[in-house]
Amino acid sequence: MRRHGPQPPRHGGDPRGDLRDYVAADAGCGPVRFDLWLWAARFYKTRPLAADAVGNGHARLDDQRVKPAHAVRVGDRVTVRKDGVVWDVTVTGVAARRGSATDAAGLYREGDASRLAREEEATRRREAALASPRFPGRPTKRERRKLEDFLDEP
Repeated sequence: MRRHGPQPPRHGGDPRGDLRDYVAADAGCGPVRFDLWLWAARFYKTRPLAADAVGNGHARLDDQRVKPAHAVRVGDRVTVRKDGVVWDVTVTGVAARRGSATDAAGLYREGDASRLAREEEATRRREAALASPRFPGRPTKRERRKLEDFLDEP
């Protein structure tokens, strides 16, 4: 038999809803797992990828190798090495869930040296991509014949 009337909220009764999941640096936040923070800050697309990176030493907390379940707190320094690029950031907030990219950008502050190094690496990669020839795939019959004619010439 179903009761009629107001029902309690199903998400635990917090009237603020999702705001409890995003904690600013000045709110006295509690610790969050390192792999969860990396995922919420959008350094990695999935939590297992973040956990693997932490386990392999590609993501470090205060220049120390830690386990994926290690607690991250505001003020900690995180170093992430991903695809040849090194991010050196300071934790400014923690999140219990993954949010938008704007929310993720508020979870950390990147150092100037790290930002410059990333921009230089991006410029270097862009120039290398422009310098290397691009082949769209398998050559057509016409392109193959032209290539053979070119290679057979003395």
